[in-house]
Formats: sequence, C-alpha cells, structure tokens
Amino acid sequence: MYQPSNEELKSIEAWFAEYDALAEEGAIEKLAGLAVFPMNLATDVPEGYAAVRQWTRAEYIEAMGDAMSGGTAGLGLESKRTPHFLSRNLVVVETEATMTIEGRQESMHYADLLVRTEDGWAFQTMVQGGWGYGWPAAKRG
Repeated sequence: MYQPSNEELKSIEAWFAEYDALAEEGAIEKLAGLAVFPMNLATDVPEGYAAVRQWTRAEYIEAMGDAMSGGTAGLGLESKRTPHFLSRNLVVVETEATMTIEGRQESMHYADLLVRTEDGWAFQTMVQGGWGYGWPAAKRG
C-alpha cells in the first residue's frame, strides 16, 4: 500500500484550495484548466441506476455553468476531504461537504480521481450523484 509523504498530502490540500477558490469565483474556464479531458463521470439517473459517461471540456463547462447559474457569491461551503493514494500518481479523494445557500444547508458526499501530470495534479474522474438527472436517455450510456 502506498504511503504518501507529508509533502504529497499538502500538494493535494493546495490543489483543492485552488479549486475551491476558483469555484467560489465561478471561474468555470479556469476550473476546466485543472482537469484532464475527456473526464469520466459516474453518477445516477432518475430511474434509480448508475450512469457512466465521459465529458468533453465543452460539456464540463456547460454542466458547471448550469450548476453555478445562480452564482457562487455568498455560497458557504465546508469540506472534509480524505485522500486515498493508490500510487504516487493516482489519488482518490473522498469529500464530505456541506453547502449553505440562503440559510439552507445541503450535504454532499462524492469522490474525485486526481492524476499527477507533468504540470501537477489534475482531476480526471468525478463520482457524484445527481449529475445525470437532466440527461436525455441517449446521453446516459
């Protein structure tokens, strides 16, 4: 089992600090710059099943734009992240988050696969419920 160094753990914390700051700004293009495309997405759909597909950069930007269309200013987000290093270059990060929007709290539980590239960490896979609810049946496969 791979045991990350303190520096490696801090590099994951720093990556997510940058990601969170960009998300708070609503900087979707810059968020896309932190990813490797095509991006894998595992989610669920209304019929009660899982759905897996790949997003292009354009699809990711569109989905994030829709998700952030109400703006992110004043969005309170608290996250507890637990990185699981599979190797020196592959990290599954499990996140438990609470989002506060207009005084209402919502909890989320999701995971991301980060991969080490020549330029540093990038996210490549999202595993989170709810993204497939707006997909037409043809896009679910």
